[in-house]
Amino acid sequence: MTPPVVTTPTTPTTPTTPTAPVQTPVTFANVGVHDPSVVRVDGTFYIFGSHLAAAKSTDLMNWTKIADGATATNPLFADVTKALAETFAWAQSNTLWAPDVIRLDDGKFYFYYNACKGDSPRSALGVAVADRIEGPYVDKGIILKSGMWGEAGADGTIYDAVKHPNVVDPQVFRDKDNKLWMIYGSYSGGIFILAMDPATGKPLPGQGYGKHLLGGNHARIEGAYVQYSPESGYYYLFTSFGGLDANGAYNVRVARSRNANGPYVDAKGTDMSTVKSDPSKPLFDDASIAPHGQKLMGNHQFALAAGETGTAAGYVSPGHNSTYYDPATKQYFIIFHARFPGTGEFHEVRTHEMFINEDGWPVVAPFRYVPLGQAAGAPSATVAAADVAGSYKLVNHGKDISAAIKQSQSITLSADGKVSGAVSGTWTHKGSNRIALAIDGTAAAYSGVLSRQYNANANAFTVTFSAQNADGVSLWGARTGN
Repeated sequence: MTPPVVTTPTTPTTPTTPTAPVQTPVTFANVGVHDPSVVRVDGTFYIFGSHLAAAKSTDLMNWTKIADGATATNPLFADVTKALAETFAWAQSNTLWAPDVIRLDDGKFYFYYNACKGDSPRSALGVAVADRIEGPYVDKGIILKSGMWGEAGADGTIYDAVKHPNVVDPQVFRDKDNKLWMIYGSYSGGIFILAMDPATGKPLPGQGYGKHLLGGNHARIEGAYVQYSPESGYYYLFTSFGGLDANGAYNVRVARSRNANGPYVDAKGTDMSTVKSDPSKPLFDDASIAPHGQKLMGNHQFALAAGETGTAAGYVSPGHNSTYYDPATKQYFIIFHARFPGTGEFHEVRTHEMFINEDGWPVVAPFRYVPLGQAAGAPSATVAAADVAGSYKLVNHGKDISAAIKQSQSITLSADGKVSGAVSGTWTHKGSNRIALAIDGTAAAYSGVLSRQYNANANAFTVTFSAQNADGVSLWGARTGN
């Protein structure tokens, strides 16, 4: 017989808790390009901005500046001081304002430049063409002029700054049927749109200054940019309300239309062509325009939560944005310049992801863009209801045009659907990364989108929401704990 095998009893071991994956800190290479307008060429993003500044990036996070300054040595032109001498002379300026670049059907790149005197709407807007995105661009002439006091403007009537445009801040874009348009304007008579000839890159004849879409009576509205969404079927008109400097209260707003040339409306159905300053009030009256449009973001700062370090995230006077839709990934991005709390006029470019909420409006992610693929532990892009409950810092962007910085407040989203803390109410997970919030004291409910965003102060990807209501108010929430 084989003797029985005697085993020695072993001491049970304590189960080990899995180690949380370590997040590698995300780094960025930042640039200062004011009023950035984006165009993608062969996988590289280029931004062009005021003062003939330009930069490029392959990931929307790390930028390399390739040009700056309206000087003879700027590589975008052989010698811009000579090439655009007529523009500088008319505008009585030695610099350029916010341009736009688009590749047309001939394969060439069309650079829409503009210059403005600054203390008046005396401006010129023209186009230059290059075979390469980085130039050099060759001038094809001035398209429009403004600010000709006592003389006829483009529509044949005596130029009137309260109703005629300041011909700056162009964006040239194709609609869903490939028709070409140019939207432009700043302060003065507002934002206008022109049908363009794709063969020449210039306006089709007989339009004057084009169709008026928004603003007037010197309302502080500028930086128009149109983005079509194949998801919703809307054209979204982004503009910046307020002033661009650190005390100017720049804030980004959006309206929408089923047609590229409008009319554009906000969630209350207000035709934005009626939104303008009250002529009986002092110049640059903001109170008349503040109630209108969907405010996406303005001055704000997220307080540091327990365990967070570094400079608290936030923006001052963010705006003059462009946008980009990636048809391959179906992602939307907003690219803009921002100043920062306590740093004066210093500015840099920032990119955030955008989403379309259940009501068909864009909402902006609370933190700057970092792809989820850089998150440790490969978290799911789907944010389930069980992932949402916890502590948050909340920014209410309001609807005002104010230089005050809106500080975040602490709230809790409980598993039972309650909202408590600085505000109270209820929240509902609606599937497909959608969230609805009803805040006590606010009649209009908020329709939002959940996502995981990189919080640099915590060096972690965290659950966030961005929501908006019919009053045009946006809420940003970033989870801080359980």
